[in-house]
Amino acid sequence: MHSETVNPLTLEEHRQLGRELNAMNGRMRELAQLVLAVYGPNNHASFTFLKTATSIERLCQDMQAQLAVDYPGYSVEKFYL
Repeated sequence: MHSETVNPLTLEEHRQLGRELNAMNGRMRELAQLVLAVYGPNNHASFTFLKTATSIERLCQDMQAQLAVDYPGYSVEKFYL
């Protein structure tokens, strides 16, 4: 899945997307914990919330890695994490 990015997001677009994904990541974690507390760990909804929260966290990690590829040599730590 490694392909050269012809037209990457700008640094400002990465910043904006990072803010949005970080907010979504935090909120999904909160919601997953709420559903887990109400329905317990063996509930399908709890399981799906936890999987979704994990997927969003992984997306943030992948976008942070992509940012490093798009802008090598720039100080771009923690845009998405």
